[in-house]
Amino acid sequence: MRLMVKVFFRESEFESPGNITIRELIKGLGLNPQSVLAVKEGNLVSNETRLGSEGEIKLISVISGG
Repeated sequence: MRLMVKVFFRESEFESPGNITIRELIKGLGLNPQSVLAVKEGNLVSNETRLGSEGEIKLISVISGG
């Protein structure tokens, strides 16, 4: 059985295998890991965190300016 996790980024929804890291997920979507934060169950998670077997991940773009 392959475990999948729902991933939300902006207006899009994806499914991803649960056995990869946040960094692998972000790179797989063609995004820069330094420009996106990951949130799981309302908590910020590091790029080295494995997605896990259930739940949802929300990716949030980091905005900076001067």
